[in-house]
Amino acid sequence: MCGIAGLVRFAGLRPHETSAGLDMAAFLRHRGPDEMGTYVDGHASLGHARLSIIDLADGRQPMSNEDGTIQVVFNGEIYNHLELAEQLRARGHVLRTRCDTEVLAHLYEDHGDSFPEYLNGMFAIAIWDSRSRRLVLVRDRLGVKPLFWTDDGRRVAFGSELKAVLACGDLERRINPLALADYLTFGHVPAPKTIFSGVRKLEPGCMAVCTGSGTSVHRWWDIPFGDADSAKPDERAGRRWTEDFASLLENAVDMRLMSDVPLGAFLSGGVDSSAVVAAMCRCSQDPVLTHTVGFDEPCCDEREAARVVAHRLDTDHREVLVRSDAAAAIERLTRHFDEPFADSCAVPLLRLSEITRQRVTVALSGDGGDEMLAGYRRYRFDLAEATIREMWPGWLRRSTAGAMGRIYPKADWLPRSLRAKATLCNLACDDITAHLRSTSLAAGMLPDLLLRPEMRCRVVGYDPFARGRDLFARCPSSLLNRLLYVDMKTLMVDDILTKVDRASMAVGLEVRTPLLDYRIVELSARMPAWLKLDGRRDKVVLRDTVRRWLGPDVAGRRKKGFDVPVNEWFRGPLRPMASDLLMSPEAVCSQWIDQVAVRALFARHQSGISANGHILWALLSLELWARQYARGPGPVREGQDGRILRRGTGVRSPEAAVCGGMPA
Repeated sequence: MCGIAGLVRFAGLRPHETSAGLDMAAFLRHRGPDEMGTYVDGHASLGHARLSIIDLADGRQPMSNEDGTIQVVFNGEIYNHLELAEQLRARGHVLRTRCDTEVLAHLYEDHGDSFPEYLNGMFAIAIWDSRSRRLVLVRDRLGVKPLFWTDDGRRVAFGSELKAVLACGDLERRINPLALADYLTFGHVPAPKTIFSGVRKLEPGCMAVCTGSGTSVHRWWDIPFGDADSAKPDERAGRRWTEDFASLLENAVDMRLMSDVPLGAFLSGGVDSSAVVAAMCRCSQDPVLTHTVGFDEPCCDEREAARVVAHRLDTDHREVLVRSDAAAAIERLTRHFDEPFADSCAVPLLRLSEITRQRVTVALSGDGGDEMLAGYRRYRFDLAEATIREMWPGWLRRSTAGAMGRIYPKADWLPRSLRAKATLCNLACDDITAHLRSTSLAAGMLPDLLLRPEMRCRVVGYDPFARGRDLFARCPSSLLNRLLYVDMKTLMVDDILTKVDRASMAVGLEVRTPLLDYRIVELSARMPAWLKLDGRRDKVVLRDTVRRWLGPDVAGRRKKGFDVPVNEWFRGPLRPMASDLLMSPEAVCSQWIDQVAVRALFARHQSGISANGHILWALLSLELWARQYARGPGPVREGQDGRILRRGTGVRSPEAAVCGGMPA
C-alpha cells in the first residue's frame, strides 16, 4: 500500500517540474512511510511513497519492464500476481522481484489497455509508456483505492490524494459550487467531481488514456446485474448458492492473507466482519489478531458482540474506547480527507486504525457487504414504499401524501414509528428519488435551506440526484438490484471506501476488503434477490454462511456498525467547538452558508426539539476544511506523529475561489 503521484507534460517538462513527482509524493508520506522513489525523463516525473508489504528488500517503485520504457507507480495489492508472474515468465519476460508492481509493467506490454482485466485486487495504477509518450491511469473495479487527476490539455497531474495534485504547482483552484451543493446533499463530494473545479476523481472500473493529442476515459468493468429475476425461494437452490458463496469468500480471504508483514482484522461483531474473521481462522494456522472500537454510550457500543465472536474463534483480541476526543480527531481527519467529508464514523475508524497499526501493518475488514447484499434497513422500506406506489395513482400520491408530508412535523422527539414525515414525502416521489432522499442529509434539502442567496444562484437548475437517477436507469434489473447498483457506485465508493482509505492510511495501515473481491460481487449480482433480502432477513446468503461457521446467534445478529453518538457530542464535548467556529463572525463558511439558518439548527438541537447532530457535523467539517484550504495556506503535509511538517499554497479566500479563482 502506498501513495502515488506524478506529472506529465507532453511537450517536455519545464526545469522546475523535473522534481514534481517526488515533491507531490512527499505530501503522501503518511501513506508510505518506509521509503520514497522517483523516475524522471524529459516528459514525465513520477513519485512514490512506499508502505512495504511484499518483497520488503526489492519492492521500491517506480518499477519498469526489461528495457525501462514502461514505468509503473501503483497503490494497492494484486492478489493473483504470483500466478500472473508465472505466466509472464513462460512467455519470456524477465522479472527481477517478487512484487506485484513489476507484473503490471509486463502485463501492459503483452495486453495493452486490457491488462486490468487480468487483475484481482485493489489498485490505482499509473503507467508511463515513454515509447509512445502515453500515460495510462487505472482504478480498480469497485473503487477501493482512490485516484485524483487533472488535465489542462498540456499536462496531466495525478495523485492518491487531492493534496498531492494540488502540490503540482500552477494549478488554478476554483471551488466548484455544484460540488458544494453535492456535499450539502450527501455529506461528501461524489465522483467524478472534487471540491475544486479543475481536479477530478477517476471513477471505479475506469481508465484514462492521456497523450499529447488528447485524453479519453472509458469504463473497463461494471457490476454485471442482469435482467430482473423472477426466481422464487428454493431451499435446494439456496444451499447451492450458499456453498458457492462460502467457498469463494474463503478463497478471497485466503488470497488476502498474502503478506511479508504482520496482518490482522477489524472485528465489530456484526455478520460481515465476523464472516471475514471466521474465514481467516479457517485459512490460517496462527491466531488471528482482531481489533474493535466502542463508546461509553451503550446504544453505540459493539464491544461485547465482538468479544463473543473473538472468544468463539479464539482470536488475539484488542479493543479501544472512543471518548471525547472527537474535536481533535475531526481536525486531523480534515487534513487527510482534503475535501469536506461528513461521515462521523471516520472518528472511531481512525482510532481503530491507530490501535490496529500498533500490532499489524495489514488489516482485513468486512466493508462492502451491506451495499452488495442489501444490509441496510432502508432497502426494506424502499421495497415497501414501491409496493404502495404501485397501488396508488401518481396524481393521488403527489397531491395527498406529498401535501401531508410537507405539513407533518419532523418531530425527532417522537417514537420512531410515529415519524411519518419522510415516508409521506417519499411516497409522493418515484422509486429512485425516494431512495436518494433516504441516503442524503435532511432528505436532500440542505442546499436550499443553508446556501446564501448568491450561492443558490450559482446552482440554479442543478439536481444533485441526477447522477443517481442516471445510474438507476443504466441497470437493467429488479428494483432491489438497481438500488444496490446505485449505492455501490455512489455511497460505497464516495463515503464508505473513502472513509476507510483515508482513516487507515493516515496511520500507514493497509486495509483489505475480501467481500469486494470482484468474483464475489459478480456472483452476488447474478444471485436471486431473495438470497439478499427476504421477508425476515437481509444479507441472507452471508448470514447462512455465518450460521455454518459460527452458529445461529452470530448469524442472526442485527446490524449496528460503528454508530457514532454525534447528537450527544454536540450537546456535550463538541458544543464549545461548534459554537466557537460555526457561530463566529469569522466563520469562513459564512460567505457560502446562511449563519442565521445555522444558528437556528444549533439552537433547536441544544433544546432537544430536533436531532441535528449529523447536519452540524457536516457544517463543522466544512468550516474546518474551509479554514485550512480556503483561507491562508492550503494542503498540509503531516508527519507520522500528526505534526504538520509543511504547508502548500491554497486558495486565498472562499469568495475569490467561487467567483473565478486565482492561480496557485
